[in-house]
Amino acid sequence: MTDLATFCTGLPKAELHLHIEGSLEPELMVALARRNRVAIPFASVEEVRAAYRFTDLQSFLDIYYAGAAVLLTEEDFRDLAVAYFDRAAADGVTHAEIFFDPQTHTHRGVAFDTVMRGLTAGIAEAEARHGMSVGLIMSYLRHLDEEDALTTLRLAEPWLDRFVGVGLDSSELGNPPAKFARVFAASRERGLKLCCHAGEEGPPDYVREALDVLQVDRIDHGNRSLEDPALVARLVAERMTLTVCPLSNVALRNVDRLAAHPIDRMLDLGLRATIHSDDPAYFGGYIAENFRATAAARDLSHAQLATLARNSFLGSFLPADTIARHVAAVDAYVEGAA
Repeated sequence: MTDLATFCTGLPKAELHLHIEGSLEPELMVALARRNRVAIPFASVEEVRAAYRFTDLQSFLDIYYAGAAVLLTEEDFRDLAVAYFDRAAADGVTHAEIFFDPQTHTHRGVAFDTVMRGLTAGIAEAEARHGMSVGLIMSYLRHLDEEDALTTLRLAEPWLDRFVGVGLDSSELGNPPAKFARVFAASRERGLKLCCHAGEEGPPDYVREALDVLQVDRIDHGNRSLEDPALVARLVAERMTLTVCPLSNVALRNVDRLAAHPIDRMLDLGLRATIHSDDPAYFGGYIAENFRATAAARDLSHAQLATLARNSFLGSFLPADTIARHVAAVDAYVEGAA
């Protein structure tokens, strides 16, 4: 039987919860700062790494937004995307649906079109080099107001055919999903799928709001749903996918330690849980490391890991026939590894 680490790495999987700005490695941050002559408060790669220590979501977001300041040109966004897709392909990712935060850039004076041209160039390269399919999800920043999100949707109009969906991220507490009801309704009217970060730091009621008010197709994180048995039953009945990020949960103190992570409990309850990397440059691991570390800490079986991989495709926004092909590839891999 294939050893655990090798099995986790080679297992075909979809990445559904990845913020492309959160894949900015210290080496690339420093290189882009030099290329663009941007002053950053770090003298070396080592100083950047030392700064990647957080106590909660907000302390992470503070450095996350500071790091994004080095992203200015189409080439920068292309380089960022290519670096991520190369790592993802090595981790067994065959399909990715990645978030990007346009407001992080437009508020700094970077044109929406600059971001899009760079990211789409990186996506085209990934598809050609790795045979990977990629969907792009535009995320609204919840610490800003809804009018700002509506403005962003208007800026996105020429590019809507390049998106599979929209999301909602940034500071969760104090910014409930219902705050963005109008922009989510407008996004759905434009044919986009909807997902929302909920139940990471926010309460189970935020998950319920995402379902009832925003009418989302997928929940990002969702860990705190476990506090509400009725909500869990609903998520199971509706086959709602939860994009869970174990290393992120530990880094941001949502879970004390990986050995206490509830991922296998989620599976036992019948939840369509999946494993993803969130902001891997900051949280200590890309998707395969999330699989490997969680499997080791929770003693997950090959069968449980395969379920997590199947769930990642079942929860994707791919057509049903394409999902079936990916699920069959997972089954074939598991059979070959036995």
